Amino acid sequence: MDMLVKLYDLPDSGAALERLRGQGIHIRRALAPEKHKIVAWVRQNFAEGWASEAEIAFARQPISCFIAVKEGRVVGFACHDATCRNFFGPTGVAPQARKSGVGTGLLFACLEAMRQQGFGYAIIGGVGPAAYYAKAVGAVPIEGSEPGVYRGLLDSRFGVSTT
Repeated sequence: MDMLVKLYDLPDSGAALERLRGQGIHIRRALAPEKHKIVAWVRQNFAEGWASEAEIAFARQPISCFIAVKEGRVVGFACHDATCRNFFGPTGVAPQARKSGVGTGLLFACLEAMRQQGFGYAIIGGVGPAAYYAKAVGAVPIEGSEPGVYRGLLDSRFGVSTT
């Protein structure tokens, strides 16, 4: 399912980002010369489809891919405006960095960037952890949104999906 977030009513991200900095983790917008490294990292750690979406995020102006960096290494990524405009995702955090607030920091970075671009609302597409998004940013389910924009997505084994 998809979820809807009020960008004009986001919680303050300052404390979450400060906690990350205290752990030596920095959230920032990715840079064009890093595209090959970040897309390869996403492909290796998550999925080919997510790597494709990350590539699209690098084609946006400004780039709509954010990364979490610790000691010069990527430990997480998040994109917006990849599959559809005004959509958050995909996002992923390396196993060793999970439960540290990295995912929340990346979520805030993307949603705040979307707000700065003039959106009042954002859609979180194909949500996995709905309770997390509801708690973190007040996201609410969008009725009838499954499978949503992913309907008919090509399946790697059979061609077109039947959903």
